[in-house]
Amino acid sequence: MRFERFAIKALAILAVSHYASTAGNRGFALAQDDAADATSKIQVEEDSFTLPEAAESFAFEAEVSRMLDIVVNSLYQNKDVFLRELISNASDALDKIRFLGLTKPELLKDEAELKVEIEFDDSTNQLIVRDTGIGMTHDEMIQNLGTVARSGTTKFLQALQDQDTQSGEISQIGQFGVGFYSAFLVADRIQVASKSPSADQQYVWTSTNGASEFQIFEDPRGNTLKRGTEITLTLKEDCLEYANEMRLRDLAQFYSEFVMHPIMLRTVDTMEVEVEPEDSVTEATDSDADADADADANADSEETKEDDDLKVEDSTDDEEKPKETKTVTTFEWEHVNGNPAIWTRSKEDITDEEYQAFWKTIAKDELHDSATWSHFNAEGNINFKSILYLPSDLPQSVRMGNMMDSVNGMRLYVRKVLISDEFELLPRYLSFIRGVVDSDDLPLNVNRETLQESKIIQVIKKKLVRKAIDMIRQYIKDSDEKLAAEQEKAAAAAEDEDADADSIPKPKTDSDYIEWYKIFAPSLKMGVIDDEPNRGKLMKLLRFQTSKSDGKWISLQEYIDNMKDWQDEIYTVAGINVEAVEKSQFLEPFKEKDVEVIYMTDPIDEYVVSHVRDFDSKKFVDVSSENVKFKDEDADLVTRREKFYKNKFKPLTKWMKKLYGASIMRVAISKRLGSIPAIASSASHSHSANMERIMRAQAFNHGQHEFQMKAMRILEINPRHPLILKLLEGCPPEDAEDDSFPVTDETIDAAWMVHDMALLNGGFPLSDSDAHSKRMLKALQSTMGIESLALEAEIDPPEEEDEPPEMDASSGGLNMEDLDLDLDDMGIKMEDLEDLKAMNEEL
Repeated sequence: MRFERFAIKALAILAVSHYASTAGNRGFALAQDDAADATSKIQVEEDSFTLPEAAESFAFEAEVSRMLDIVVNSLYQNKDVFLRELISNASDALDKIRFLGLTKPELLKDEAELKVEIEFDDSTNQLIVRDTGIGMTHDEMIQNLGTVARSGTTKFLQALQDQDTQSGEISQIGQFGVGFYSAFLVADRIQVASKSPSADQQYVWTSTNGASEFQIFEDPRGNTLKRGTEITLTLKEDCLEYANEMRLRDLAQFYSEFVMHPIMLRTVDTMEVEVEPEDSVTEATDSDADADADADANADSEETKEDDDLKVEDSTDDEEKPKETKTVTTFEWEHVNGNPAIWTRSKEDITDEEYQAFWKTIAKDELHDSATWSHFNAEGNINFKSILYLPSDLPQSVRMGNMMDSVNGMRLYVRKVLISDEFELLPRYLSFIRGVVDSDDLPLNVNRETLQESKIIQVIKKKLVRKAIDMIRQYIKDSDEKLAAEQEKAAAAAEDEDADADSIPKPKTDSDYIEWYKIFAPSLKMGVIDDEPNRGKLMKLLRFQTSKSDGKWISLQEYIDNMKDWQDEIYTVAGINVEAVEKSQFLEPFKEKDVEVIYMTDPIDEYVVSHVRDFDSKKFVDVSSENVKFKDEDADLVTRREKFYKNKFKPLTKWMKKLYGASIMRVAISKRLGSIPAIASSASHSHSANMERIMRAQAFNHGQHEFQMKAMRILEINPRHPLILKLLEGCPPEDAEDDSFPVTDETIDAAWMVHDMALLNGGFPLSDSDAHSKRMLKALQSTMGIESLALEAEIDPPEEEDEPPEMDASSGGLNMEDLDLDLDDMGIKMEDLEDLKAMNEEL
């Protein structure tokens, strides 16, 4: 019996537990569920929304619940995109009704204006996005809002294709897919009210964040919409920033600036207005009973005023009483996307003024016009439209020299909706270019943030780089033609004998491209280093000044055209600027032979030459390196001379190398020096003196060994110079043993001075500036015949008494009459000055 009673109790407990877990809110709950019920009641009280009794509940499809979790927690990295998605859906719905209205005008009779409206209520923390598009019926709400990526637009396009309709007649992205669910990023509850022209009633779809079901019911408010859809978001507590006018305006303009349909934002403005005063007749009637009392009070007041010594002209009784005001709140609709997407139009229909206006829109630069632009349609595996702009002035990010963190200037759109401005559609060396890319068939994954295949971006990038280079090349051609026309016009005007000399226009010396190139040359040269596939094209865009160009900028091809018949190398010389380079001692033999040398004055030029090595099969040769040879000389004669001088000066070169130590790598006999005794060059495979200077100037060069920065210095001596011949006489013979041949101090100092002179002529810093100063001081002492450099004893001058400065007795001091002042114009009365003077005397 005990066992039976125990078994019955156990069965009862199991039955109760099972019933409690499945009954829900059927009037039965366990004790531990009381807290949950209380929390649920509190939640209902916070959200005043209640479902109508006639509301139908539907469960989300299995994949929807899982997808909602993905959308909220991992899919979208930026909450801001929810507004972009909702506006895109609204724009698609507007496109659909516009397209259907072409054949069925009656669909537009209830609401002819196609627009998107955004409004917010910060008191209820609600955000509303409304459109006058196609709307949805009861069944369409179930199908489109209860299934992942179920899109009415997708079905509509499929119907058009089935009817052999041209796909270009309408552009859609997708009405309600995963993008709609991105609203749960910021909303606790979403309510969708929609009125379709094919239905008589307006229906409402609603669901809460995290729920596994949604409800649909007929809108108890009636048909508040003539046609279209209204989405109401009840914002989360941490997303109340979106119930803000400025925030919504910025987001709408950033993501949906070029959406075809107008986007209207309801703005709120508060102002203080005056309240109309009450009727004076009513006031008089109400005050008749106190008239006599007021008269007596006025009489007493007058007596008081007469007895008062102070002035009472400005009585407070005569002052106007402050007017009463009240705060009035007004609402207006602001059009936030007024800029047209001109890239969708034919370029023949767009004026230069429109192109420049669009440039100012995307570049946010009101001060400068674009130098040129390229508008094109790319066709192939990926079709897209694009406009590229070449700025006339450097963007601020590029101007500061921080190319690694330069802002990307390209924006990627899909059907005029911004996808991202963070895709690197152009390499960093072209980051100064601004523009847009818009594709109608760009494959996307479930959201509009990430492309399905990175190869797509690479295809677009490759085409954009080619178009950007072509744009710059066309700009060169147009600029040269423009300069030639201006110079021809100026020449014709100069030949006119009747023309006034002042009226003759002075032609520009540089083309527009050269002016642009002076600003953007480092970026193009960086492209030569980084972009190997396009290196040949970029090299043709470079311009340089040369030793024979007389200040003009020429291309590498022009240099090759001007080369000597025997010349098969491109000679370059690097330095800080043109003025410094022109004084280089390395140019002396090239000037004698009338050989052109390219000036490389940008710090990046050294890196360019080290990466490129040649152009048009012509090798780049730095004139400051050793073994520079001229092919016009007799090779046999040069060899014989080299051998003779090497044997003759072997004692000197050996002694010098021992004397200078690690300061130089070796001493060599120069074959190119003319008037100077020596010069320090760099080894063939070493960097130049200019490159050493650049490397030492790097802000973050810590950790680099001295050997990495220091160039391999070759001391070239001139075998024909008297100073070198004199040093040869004073140095030890070749077969002399160490310390067996005394070398005078004068010879050693002279050798070191030749060393220092050679380093400076070669562009290298001095190895020991203190020792150099001492040697120069000794040379000056000898030249001026000074016996001793000892200082004289310090003087001790006698003390002098301080005497006051002498005054001019005739001046009589400074008086007011000496100043030409009009006191009346300055508002100063003479008696006031007298009173001030008297007070000063009393003090």
